[in-house]
Amino acid sequence: MWDASEGHDSFFMPPTSITVLDLSAYVGLLAVGALTLNMLLGLLMAFRYSPHRSWPHRRFNYFRLHNWMGYVALGVSILHPAILLSSKNPRFRILDLAYPVHSPSQPLDNTIGAIAIYLLAFVAVTSYIRIRLGRHLWKSFHFSVYFAAAALFWHSLFTDPALKSAPMNWFDGGKLFVESCVLLIAAVSLLRLRYARKKACYARQSTP
Repeated sequence: MWDASEGHDSFFMPPTSITVLDLSAYVGLLAVGALTLNMLLGLLMAFRYSPHRSWPHRRFNYFRLHNWMGYVALGVSILHPAILLSSKNPRFRILDLAYPVHSPSQPLDNTIGAIAIYLLAFVAVTSYIRIRLGRHLWKSFHFSVYFAAAALFWHSLFTDPALKSAPMNWFDGGKLFVESCVLLIAAVSLLRLRYARKKACYARQSTP
């Protein structure tokens, strides 16, 4: 891209500064990545995947990694909107983040993002007290992570990072990353559903 005012190719110039909105957007992408990794680890457990028998042929507790990635995903998801408190244009209040129905920009998408955070917090808290809840009740609560992921993906896909409600560029690097995460989770979830059905069918056939 030729910048006539400066007389050189500005496309190759490194960015000289990062704005509050840029930082919030990057942290939001980290949240999407952390939640995607967390869900993939959970789906591997559903497949009874063994890192000792399969790759990387080493013993490690990836259930603990799954738990910690959940807390990381929640923490980064909270940090993503919290950064906007430093924004001067548009200016956000704490109420705009906690209850963004009347937020100064893109209230619908921000509300869906807030729902994602509340659902992630619910999943994290119920996972922490899963022994008290019992496996059956905890597992029922834990499935709400799919609703949290759907809300977070929606927010990430349809929110304009510049908060100007500009038309979406679906081939933007950030959007492509989120789209890849959506497709990955959808594909592995379909495989998980297929696996569960085959397992249930096999159990019925083996029952005398």
